[in-house]
Amino acid sequence: MKSVLFAFLALAAAQPLEARLSSAEQRMAQTVEREQDRNIALLEKMVNQNSGTLNLAGVEEVGRMMRAELEPLGFDVKWVPMRETGRAGHLIATHKGNGRGKRMLLIGHLDTVFEPDSPFQRFERQGGRATGPGIGDDKGGMVVIVAALRAMQAAGTLKNADIVVVLTGDEERTGAPLDVARRDLIEAGRWADVALEFENLASENGQDFGTIARRSSTSWTLKTSGKTGHSSGIFSQGLGYGAIYELARILDTFRRELPEPNLTYNVGVIGGGTPAAIDDQGLRVTASGKTNIVAETAIARGDLRTLTREQDARIRARMQDIVRQHLPATQAELQFFDSYPPMEPTAGNRAILARLNAVNHDLGLPEMPEYDPAKRGAADSSFVARDADVLAGLGTAGGGAHAEGEWVDLTSVVRQSKRAAILMTRLAKERR
Repeated sequence: MKSVLFAFLALAAAQPLEARLSSAEQRMAQTVEREQDRNIALLEKMVNQNSGTLNLAGVEEVGRMMRAELEPLGFDVKWVPMRETGRAGHLIATHKGNGRGKRMLLIGHLDTVFEPDSPFQRFERQGGRATGPGIGDDKGGMVVIVAALRAMQAAGTLKNADIVVVLTGDEERTGAPLDVARRDLIEAGRWADVALEFENLASENGQDFGTIARRSSTSWTLKTSGKTGHSSGIFSQGLGYGAIYELARILDTFRRELPEPNLTYNVGVIGGGTPAAIDDQGLRVTASGKTNIVAETAIARGDLRTLTREQDARIRARMQDIVRQHLPATQAELQFFDSYPPMEPTAGNRAILARLNAVNHDLGLPEMPEYDPAKRGAADSSFVARDADVLAGLGTAGGGAHAEGEWVDLTSVVRQSKRAAILMTRLAKERR
């Protein structure tokens, strides 16, 4: 009996990893592998089309490229103009399935940080690695979406799937007002049960990670004022401490009293004098003054990143408390400007990662642990996190995002497309 048992176990261990997949899932994996050259060609085509956020015509052209990929798969594709926000617009594609499985929202973006005046403009391949503007952020992610959906169609699993794809045209520099710029994405999130975001895969030392949380991104401006006069009178009852000392007090108190896990608050630009001012975009501070004149105005601008809404509200309140504790004869005002809300780690998000790890097991791939949210930036998935379970970072592996030399590991297109196709196929079978 033992010999029979050992023989059975040996046979099971010797079976190929693909045997853990259903026949349809095996076909999806094979389709992804077979179409790798096609997928790389699509990636090259999109990368070579500049789509810096402010290049509205370029963003629209990449949208047309994605329309040409999605419509043949049975998606109803529409372009939503966003000129009222100063941006090109968004591409929204809808696929109607049987209405019984999980509703899925796929999120990516058409724009990049590289405008037409950037010297970094072309796709270049070196073996299994390629460089190019936006190649991973997020044109590689869009290629993974296309490859996964094509694999599902080839295997016959796309027909029953209810999917909406939202590709924003201003993820890198969000248009304003924000409620208009993200209106359609938020609406799609309310429809969806699950949101899958195809920004860069988190990968370190050969280990892939699952992103179940992202921190917020909020900017702030701090302005202080004081009495100006001859420097010989500083610290006196009549003249007080001046604007620069008040600004320094506030920022140093932030540094000493606010630190806690998953919280950062950077100061990006600062200036003070008599006078001092900041431009309308909040990017440049101008100031002048003399060593013997007490500064009348000081300005600092920075960002705030938090993991949860509770943390965000609590830290903002504490910052305002610190601002109100004025030095003599000074005043200060702190304003917050919302951008990306936090994508909190939830049980629902972890459940989607668990489903992906079941896919990894059946593909013979290592399990993907949760990625440290302090290492990730903000993304559009945060706007739907209150309404749907979210798994982020399903795009390509690579590095150097937002910098010349941005690159991707081309083999990750295969790995990520298989994962996405099988995960979506299984979610489409789960009852709502």
